[in-house]
Amino acid sequence: MTAQIIDGKAMASGLRTAVAAETRRLAAAHGLTPGLAVVLVGENPASKAYVGSKSRAVVEVGMRPLDFPLPATTSANELLGLIGELNGDAAVHGILVQLPLPPQIDAARIIAAVDPAKDVDGFHPLNAGRLASGLPALAPCTPVGCIKLAKAVHASLSGLDAVVIGRSNIVGKPLAQLLLAENATVTVAHSRTRDLAGVCERADLLFAAIGRPEFVRGGWVKPGATVVDVGINRVTAAGGKSRIVGDVCFAEAREVAGAITPVPGGVGPMTIACLLANTLKAACMQAALPVPEI
Repeated sequence: MTAQIIDGKAMASGLRTAVAAETRRLAAAHGLTPGLAVVLVGENPASKAYVGSKSRAVVEVGMRPLDFPLPATTSANELLGLIGELNGDAAVHGILVQLPLPPQIDAARIIAAVDPAKDVDGFHPLNAGRLASGLPALAPCTPVGCIKLAKAVHASLSGLDAVVIGRSNIVGKPLAQLLLAENATVTVAHSRTRDLAGVCERADLLFAAIGRPEFVRGGWVKPGATVVDVGINRVTAAGGKSRIVGDVCFAEAREVAGAITPVPGGVGPMTIACLLANTLKAACMQAALPVPEI
């Protein structure tokens, strides 16, 4: 059996098209154009590339990009001052502080300073608590994208056994909460899990988010399972060149799984598309307007 490839690029394109249409409608009906402020501290090449792709996507859907590049020497108080200004700016509907931050800045303190209503990353403790309580919240973009990818294969996730490998606040924990909201039966596995391969073999839905290249082998995958690979790892290839691989050994897993996301071209494009959807949602909520179903 060769798995169905879940095309994250195509799904993300469809979501961006829907966001663009709703953005145009919002502007025409209410004179409101969502604005996304992206704060980048320092010169991390990967962060700069990622921020650039986000800003281009914001422009493409008709939103207003507000970029704030800051030097690596920026102090915590300086960054907090900027966040305070953005919190109070009615033209800013979403605030994204690109991680990681330089070592002199406590990321948790910065995340907590963002207005929860403008927290389009979904990292604020209030949004995390609302998500865990089953209340409406701005949820982290990557986990939301993972759910959409899984639902491209399964009309309903209710009753399915889901295994999430990884327990980070950014992916693993919120993804588990979203899966519970879909009535899946959820196991969160991690580095201390006993017989990790055996745990994975029970999963109808397997989500890998551990940051270890090709760690999950084909033998760990239940025949016919849906595999969503969150990992993005750069490894050295033949001739000294590098290539991007996921946390799952794709060549092995695709021969066992029923459906699988590729890396690249799977979760990554959906993360940015879900960021745009969160920005639209935040703008509507702040204006006390109905949130579109997209």
